[in-house]
Amino acid sequence: MGYYIGVEPGVNIYVEDINPGGGKTIFFIHGWPASHKMFEYQFNQLPKMGYRCIGMDMRGFGKSDKPWSGYDYNRLADDVRCVVEALKLEGITLGGHSTGGAVAIRYVARHNAFGVAKLALFAAAAPSLIKRPYFPYGLNREDVINIIQDTYSDRPKMLQGFGDMFFFQYVTQPFSEWFFQLGLEAASWSTAAVANTWLDEEGLFSDLGKIFVPTLILHGIHDRVCRFPLAEAQKEGIKNSKLIPFEYSGHGLFYDQCDKFNKELAQFAGA
Repeated sequence: MGYYIGVEPGVNIYVEDINPGGGKTIFFIHGWPASHKMFEYQFNQLPKMGYRCIGMDMRGFGKSDKPWSGYDYNRLADDVRCVVEALKLEGITLGGHSTGGAVAIRYVARHNAFGVAKLALFAAAAPSLIKRPYFPYGLNREDVINIIQDTYSDRPKMLQGFGDMFFFQYVTQPFSEWFFQLGLEAASWSTAAVANTWLDEEGLFSDLGKIFVPTLILHGIHDRVCRFPLAEAQKEGIKNSKLIPFEYSGHGLFYDQCDKFNKELAQFAGA
């Protein structure tokens, strides 16, 4: 079941609601620059286990509206709040991948975990995607600037290069093409704007200490986008958290080790 939810005048967010009559709810926030469709291999399995799965497309991505502005983590977290309120969600597991994980962290911290009983982070881009003087584990700032510049000059080439470093295990050419198309559904300006947010956002460091709900951290040790030390920093910063390394996964652990991913998430959400 798919529908649109207004989050501010003129901006509607697309939401896919799978098995709305199911039991416990898992709310998925996708990573940059994809859409809710990236969780296809969760949506076709977890509902069989009795879960209701909700996937939203962040503004600027997938089927959602693509306004010129509103791509900082505060606004993106506020969009999540609008969806949670509109669907009257309570006691959910909020899960986010990469940038979506950062948005999930900001949501729990900014909105006092409204409607959320548990938090699940998948290769989350937190507490910082880029290296900083006090945090030497992220990407080089120059690499992100190049991503932004390439977005404006040759976005398909940029997306292809990003896709090539996304998965650790082999993916077929048809799968690679499908994943590439997810990125093309986004607007170029929103793709660049979120990347700019990576450069400027430093509040996630303090956000980690504001999380009080049980938190599951799933992270591939071969991740070349959000490197594994980010997961260790999340574990250290979030009091009630558990880190599970994925030994044969890169950034796309939801597909690299799909069965393990689904099992760990289902056990956590259902406990």
